[in-house]
Amino acid sequence: MTQRDRADRSSPALLRYGTAAAAVTATAAVGAMAVDADSAWYRALRKPPWQPPPWSFGAAWTPLYASVAYAAGHALGRAEDARRRRKLTASLAVDLALNAGWNWLFFARRSPRAGLVGTVLLDVANADLLRRTAQVDRTGAWALLPYAAWCGFATALNASLVRRNS
Repeated sequence: MTQRDRADRSSPALLRYGTAAAAVTATAAVGAMAVDADSAWYRALRKPPWQPPPWSFGAAWTPLYASVAYAAGHALGRAEDARRRRKLTASLAVDLALNAGWNWLFFARRSPRAGLVGTVLLDVANADLLRRTAQVDRTGAWALLPYAAWCGFATALNASLVRRNS
């Protein structure tokens, strides 16, 4: 391990967790700008009976986003070298971009099909993020599992909306 790697790894926890929390908060804010669950278009969609009530999405996403921020801050502190940290950071950035992007594909474009493509890509990004996180930090990987599971559920829900509204 080089001196720079040691210096990078020893970055203050507040900086790691704060940066991760800021990235996740920005993701939530950018994604939320596209959501209009009260629109006539969204209300007119035929939804499956197993779709959760509207209030549950905010209730679920708040702790899920917190777990992503925690996992990122924790894992970045355990990455052994700058190369792994960069790859983990890039994986997180792709994941968060796809996370926010789904709202724009589904709600702003009013396209369940585009949303389905986006959520499948997010599932792939989640698998990559989980893999990279597990390589450096099992605790961080465990913290990401509910997020990945919820996104998988969202993919199934999105697929049902495509089937019911095609």
